[in-house]
Amino acid sequence: MSIRPVEQRDAPALVPLCGQLGYPATLQQVERRLQILLGQPGQELLGAETAAGQLVGWVHVQSRWVFASDPFAEICGLVVDEHARGHGIGGDLVAAAEQWAVAEGHTVIRVRSNVIRTATHRFYQNRGYAIAKSQISFTKPLTPRTPLTPGSPV
Repeated sequence: MSIRPVEQRDAPALVPLCGQLGYPATLQQVERRLQILLGQPGQELLGAETAAGQLVGWVHVQSRWVFASDPFAEICGLVVDEHARGHGIGGDLVAAAEQWAVAEGHTVIRVRSNVIRTATHRFYQNRGYAIAKSQISFTKPLTPRTPLTPGSPV
């Protein structure tokens, strides 16, 4: 197993992993997201690849700058293929995200997890993460004037 940066060519392997995480996506959506994300400063998308070259997991980590606190790193997503779980791949991906965060100069890394994912909570707690707070997430659909494209300001 090796951990490496995700590339555009990985898009087909990422589609089912997004679905397993609970966020189904089409190949076109994944390709577009990769076009926008890859190469952006302050972002890293790492994949876990088997010796046979199969991508079986990914972690997305980013630098976050918010006015209310000092900068921190945040794990924005983590998934391991359901057939490959229980072999330490998720832990390896988290460790790689933490290494990236340290290399970026961060002294804190955060992650959010749905309240119903109790196994995920234990996973992170077993790796030294502590519950910081509970919160409610709100969403409001918007209609953008122009859709985001690679290179456009976010």
